[in-house]
Amino acid sequence: MLNGIDVSAYQSSAYGTDGLSFVFVKATEGRSYVNPRLTAQTKTARDAGCVVGFYHFLWPGNIAAQADYFLAKAPEQTGDLLAVDWETTGDGTHASNAEKDLFIRTVKKLRPHHRVLLYTNRNFWLTVDTTSYAGDGLWIADYVTAGKPRIKATWRFHQYTSDPLDKDVADFAGKAALQQWAAGA
Repeated sequence: MLNGIDVSAYQSSAYGTDGLSFVFVKATEGRSYVNPRLTAQTKTARDAGCVVGFYHFLWPGNIAAQADYFLAKAPEQTGDLLAVDWETTGDGTHASNAEKDLFIRTVKKLRPHHRVLLYTNRNFWLTVDTTSYAGDGLWIADYVTAGKPRIKATWRFHQYTSDPLDKDVADFAGKAALQQWAAGA
């Protein structure tokens, strides 16, 4: 298992990277929000030699526009990961299964050389998701023992705590294996 974290505007741009192999950075949300710390948080991860991923918090509606917005703002490079964060929005709604699937497919079509992942929590995966479509891999949030999410589906990344920040593990033999997988889309 490899260690990593995910960060957003709630975390400092100077987060610690000791022992990390990967970092996911929130890039965008909907069609109007860009993480104000995106550039600095990305630089911290790149300077530490981490595999970098970017994620978009999905809102219902305007899926193609959201995918375009995400890709226009995420400073992705070859070997970076792209993900959609699918959960309840601030107003209590959520994108539908069809919208989640369309977003992943649209990003994959627009960035065919990148791995595209679904990030969701255990409750959404078990009670809201009806398609089990996760693109190139599932990034599941379930706050239990690292690497032991309570799901039967194959997963690539597991967010296991948010205390004091979102900590994740990845199911790869080593950092080189993760880099190879990320570059092999």
